[in-house]
Amino acid sequence: MLIGFVWLSLTKAGVPLDFSFLKDFSKRLGDGFWLTVALSLASLACSLLIGVACAAGQSAKILPLRYLCNIYVGLIRGTPLIMQIYLFFYIVGTAWGIENRFAAGVIILSVFEGAYITEIIRGSLLSIEAAQIEAAKAVGFTGRQTVRYVVLPQMVARTLPALTGQFASIIKDSSLLSIIAVTELTQTIREISATNFRLFECYFTLGVLYLCLTLPISFVSKWLERRYDYGN
Repeated sequence: MLIGFVWLSLTKAGVPLDFSFLKDFSKRLGDGFWLTVALSLASLACSLLIGVACAAGQSAKILPLRYLCNIYVGLIRGTPLIMQIYLFFYIVGTAWGIENRFAAGVIILSVFEGAYITEIIRGSLLSIEAAQIEAAKAVGFTGRQTVRYVVLPQMVARTLPALTGQFASIIKDSSLLSIIAVTELTQTIREISATNFRLFECYFTLGVLYLCLTLPISFVSKWLERRYDYGN
């Protein structure tokens, strides 16, 4: 229905669509597509490390460390990504000599997404009932065994669907890196549309290419939710 409505709107507005020119830019589109994939995978790995470390810091007994982690999460989640991109690349990146735009993009996305992954991990940890920890102690489990056999299996089951959904968010958020001229998918489309002014065709193609990445991830996320839904 949505596609039909958009198509009807294009017809009423008298906007003809011609995608034939895209075959001349297939290599550039492919390069931008795979750069987006590489950015997203690298950012996911780094943001996972940040999220795990920060979630552990929020549960630490050292108050300054807990406050530092809470401030990080609050600042990152409370400010828009576009502001963080400009602030990091043009101020922090310039001050510390970070000139590689791919590396800068990975760092920016990792720091941003790491705050959200922190909350996912912290929430799953808090959802484990204290009675299970007490039961593990009652049967003689050591602290390491409790973490390995009681805490970690449940955390994996509860965080995997959310982390999979967060990966889709990373892919979409990577489009904002086009503002610092990282030649990922969105920047590639912007450059192509600037040469022929076929904005509608270019951005329809951009949407389809992002859907090719995010829809499979959404299906995997829903499958994981069903797979680990112990209530059913």
